[in-house]
Amino acid sequence: MAERITGHTELIGLIAYPIRHSSSPRMHNEAFAKLGLDYAYLAFEVDNSTLEDTIKGFRAMKVRGSNVSMPNKTVVHKYLDKLSPAAELCGAVNTIVNDDGVLTGHITDGMGYMAALKDAGIDVIGKKMTIVGAGGAATAIEIQAALDGVSELSIFNIKDSFWERAEQTVRNINEKTNCKATLYDLSDLDTLKKEIESSYLFTNATGMGMKPLEGKTYIPDKSYFRPELIVVDIVYSPAETAMLKMAKEVGCKTMNGLGMMLFQGAAAFEMWTGKPMPIEYMKDILEIKY
Repeated sequence: MAERITGHTELIGLIAYPIRHSSSPRMHNEAFAKLGLDYAYLAFEVDNSTLEDTIKGFRAMKVRGSNVSMPNKTVVHKYLDKLSPAAELCGAVNTIVNDDGVLTGHITDGMGYMAALKDAGIDVIGKKMTIVGAGGAATAIEIQAALDGVSELSIFNIKDSFWERAEQTVRNINEKTNCKATLYDLSDLDTLKKEIESSYLFTNATGMGMKPLEGKTYIPDKSYFRPELIVVDIVYSPAETAMLKMAKEVGCKTMNGLGMMLFQGAAAFEMWTGKPMPIEYMKDILEIKY
């Protein structure tokens, strides 16, 4: 890294809390080095309390862009100049691009999720998916899955501050796509079990299972899974969450969030640099295996 940093090196950030576990800095810096691009990617622990000042700082320092993760995804739009159509529809931002002082928010999580499924040989198009979550990443996944052709979405969430967002997501999907979406209360475990039983794929699209919730899962026991079910967790640290371990014991095909992280990052990488990320090289670096 010391050999690559120059007086012309441009900064790209990642703002979230917690974030020290992230593989994104390694991924992007390896890709910059591979392609000989004069950028450096750093992670900053930023939550909602310091988010506005951080964005002001990015603008003042002419930072090229940033990734955004929890808990900032659904708040950061307030401090930006523009939103992409997808980010506006999802009500969330995971990528900021700075074009000569104009900050535009984008969302690449949904694209990354669907690309990772395809890369792993999983074809959910025309099939039913059950998913837990209504935050920024979950919403992006739900919208993109519906747009891409998933036939039915059963969305579960606790009745928290994101419940109204989930209701709006369901309305958007049902009004603007050919997918049928239904929202359920996550506390209704009998319905959760029933919906999973009739699904091709189940996804946890929340932070459940990562620190400080490591070892925890929304799934009460193995009876919720069957060998034919595909189980996906967008968490990638730890690489195998308690939920994925349970699914493997049943015989399910499983996938963690590394592939989604790679492909959503690749979309952001190209927005910042104008160059495609070297995907196969990065899969080797990140040891992504299906």
